[in-house]
Amino acid sequence: MTATLRQDFRSRAVSKKLKWILAIAIGLLLALFAYAAAGPYLAVNGIRNLVANNRYDELWRFVDFDRLREDLRPQVQERIARGIIGHVGSGQTGKAVGELTAMVAKPAVDAMVSPQGIATLLTGSALVRELTGNAEADGKARAADPLEGADTRFESMSLFTATVANAEGKPVVFEFHRDGLSWKLAGLRLPE
Repeated sequence: MTATLRQDFRSRAVSKKLKWILAIAIGLLLALFAYAAAGPYLAVNGIRNLVANNRYDELWRFVDFDRLREDLRPQVQERIARGIIGHVGSGQTGKAVGELTAMVAKPAVDAMVSPQGIATLLTGSALVRELTGNAEADGKARAADPLEGADTRFESMSLFTATVANAEGKPVVFEFHRDGLSWKLAGLRLPE
């Protein structure tokens, strides 16, 4: 009888250990899932904080500059090409227009997709803010927050978007891509 009690006690002890291990594993899994789901919001907030504190050199933590350049360059080239064709007509050769747009777009995109360019995009022009009266009580220009009131959503497990209207009311979509457990701004869909 004593042997049976010992075995019953051992199986209950193992069962309690297994329950605790299982509970801890489920808790860690839920915490990991919650962190991954909150990731894009943490990235947006991180960008806001860095820009507000003029710490542009740390934007690399939340912005994938190389992917953002790759994403923006064809959009800018296409808009430049449309503008050129609109002014000179479609009689010009496509190759010449393509070469010209590539020549013009590359430095423009490189300037826009830099820590200072992203900061300017996110804060807006200080002169414009002062002229429009968008200033704090102490007279300093209030930083604009282009993602304030954004329509946010997960488009997939690795793509999160924040859509805001530009000055003309057209949608601009900021794309955040997941890289492991972290999220970075890696795409921007310009309005048509």
